[in-house]
Amino acid sequence: MSFRYFHRSFVVIAAMLALSTAAFAQSAKFRVVTVTSEPAATVWVDGVKYGQTDESGKIEFGIPKTGNHSLRVRADGFAEISRTFTPAQSSLTVPLKPTTDKAELKYQEAERLAQLDRDKAIAAYREALKMKPVYINAHIGLIRVLSEARYYDQVVKAIGALKKIKPGIPEVSAIEGRVFKEIGQEEKAIASFERAIAEGNGYQPEAYAGLGLLYKEKGETAAGAGDMLAEDEADSQAIEYLAKAAEQLYTSPDAPIIYQLLGLIYEKQHRFDEAIKLYQDFLETFPDSPEAEAVRSFIVQIRKQQAREQ
Repeated sequence: MSFRYFHRSFVVIAAMLALSTAAFAQSAKFRVVTVTSEPAATVWVDGVKYGQTDESGKIEFGIPKTGNHSLRVRADGFAEISRTFTPAQSSLTVPLKPTTDKAELKYQEAERLAQLDRDKAIAAYREALKMKPVYINAHIGLIRVLSEARYYDQVVKAIGALKKIKPGIPEVSAIEGRVFKEIGQEEKAIASFERAIAEGNGYQPEAYAGLGLLYKEKGETAAGAGDMLAEDEADSQAIEYLAKAAEQLYTSPDAPIIYQLLGLIYEKQHRFDEAIKLYQDFLETFPDSPEAEAVRSFIVQIRKQQAREQ
């Protein structure tokens, strides 16, 4: 493995700690949808967070041109709303009504605190659940922040409590997979990720990304041990899962990170034509992304390497 591969791996993984603000463009794969709601409302599409509306209450994103999609919109002080929209709808107005529901308001407080103070967020989620024990989003929020705080024993208990109320939630199984991966229980992690995908009827980008990262790390471990066969097998698995994650993340803020991780593995395996095609697809979808210039340089470097190897 080259120094360039290790260096770029570090850069891409570091970028995962920050929210991507990649600007997308309408392409052959995606159509642009505009949602109008309250300012600073958080928007999810098919369970994936796309960001917040601007000061005018608008947000734009790209999604596949076919099929229905789920939309979830939440703003502080307002009742959350979920709905389905069709391929014929390119502009959606989602009015929100103020809420006085104490459990919902406490949940919203917990969501704000999750970015600032995880222990306070955990306490707020638990207060919301005391008020409304079957509050599914509060359960999921608690599970996420416990996992991010690395309170793994508490995560397992929280997941068990939610499964008693509502089993079979794909997002919860994906989080469970991440927890098992973090604590080194690889087989359990794989089983949880695969269960998440099955529960989502084949749709669960977080689980696909988790599997991709798990196999990417297995490949790196095998490379360090000099086991080229195991490295190639793990890399091939990582490519399969990361490609599926990228496909399902559409134009969400997490998609550019997956593109770049996938491209790194293509390059590592000397699958240069596939890497170039992937990077060109990225540039078509995210032409104004902060990463666009770097991605263009990747293409130039790959072509130079191809020329040297001919």
